[in-house]
Amino acid sequence: MLTFEEKLSIIEEFKELKKSPISLGRVNFHFEESLYDKKNVVYHLHPNRNGFVYGAEIEGCETDDRGMVNIRDYNENELRTIIREAIDSLSKTPAEKNPIMEEWLNRSGQSLVLMREDDGYNVYAEETLEGTFNSYSEAANFLEQEGFNRI
Repeated sequence: MLTFEEKLSIIEEFKELKKSPISLGRVNFHFEESLYDKKNVVYHLHPNRNGFVYGAEIEGCETDDRGMVNIRDYNENELRTIIREAIDSLSKTPAEKNPIMEEWLNRSGQSLVLMREDDGYNVYAEETLEGTFNSYSEAANFLEQEGFNRI
């Protein structure tokens, strides 16, 4: 198991993180360039080796109800990996994390394209925006109601 000092040294390698000492000898590390409200990447790193990394935006990562992953027993490679994934997850929009671009056709052979952009889903007829939706299911429902099927 890594000591507090070893964890601190590894975390400080990530120049995009800003160290923020808090009470009881604990340290937080913030990612100021986060695209989300969440800025804490490392939370409550404690001299007893306990601490947390924000993992809620990392696909497939098991987190507690706060979106955090306990890093007490992490080795050097695991710690570097989860911190990099946390920073990357806060650096990308939902569209960059999970891009969607689908072609939909109707019986007449007309084509529409469904794309994930920023925080929503847009439907295009060539370069003309036909609709903007908050969720994939709303966009797909619209297309189906208009007689389109996904290819």
